[in-house]
Amino acid sequence: MGVAADERRALSALFDDLGPDAPTLCEGWTTRDLAAHLVVREHRPDAAPGILVPALAGYTRKVQDRYAAKPWASLVEQVRTGPSKFWPTAIGPLDELTNAAEFLVHHEDVRRAQPDWQPRAADPTRDAAAWKSVKQAAKLNLRKAPVGVTLRTKTGQEAAVKTGPDPVTIVGEPVDLLLFVFGRDAVRLEFEGDATAVTKLQSVNRGL
Repeated sequence: MGVAADERRALSALFDDLGPDAPTLCEGWTTRDLAAHLVVREHRPDAAPGILVPALAGYTRKVQDRYAAKPWASLVEQVRTGPSKFWPTAIGPLDELTNAAEFLVHHEDVRRAQPDWQPRAADPTRDAAAWKSVKQAAKLNLRKAPVGVTLRTKTGQEAAVKTGPDPVTIVGEPVDLLLFVFGRDAVRLEFEGDATAVTKLQSVNRGL
């Protein structure tokens, strides 16, 4: 087992608790939409490219909507059980490589969209996975940032992820850093640097 499996299991349980109509941090998506997205990603190789390629997004949306129309319990069970054993990411190491950040971010998308959310207690394994993922993702997701960016954890781990003028250092727990890099604002972070540079960083489109 690993972080990907743990987060999948926890997110599925949260789906069970909240039902299909709860809000998420994914703009315009309820929990039903998010669950359908996860199923398409792992079960429909013909439609999955549209998640990243705008020209193919219309087809992906149609396929996703069909999954979203399924009975909620059935849809959640597909998320919980994951892809077939013949799908590449069904293999443990590949699952961790491709799904740890995906399920961690989407689990928090649901958790932090609910009233009075609180950060989860630190977990060494989860935090290590988040730190590894954020160092990789930040170089791509923050490529449009007009300022230099360094990430720093509360324990002092540090990574320079974007070169540029007026450098800003973002300080926080690894999960919060990961969420910020993936465009989420429901985070608890500190920003060190010129105020104008911080504002520019916070307003930039962070993502693919």
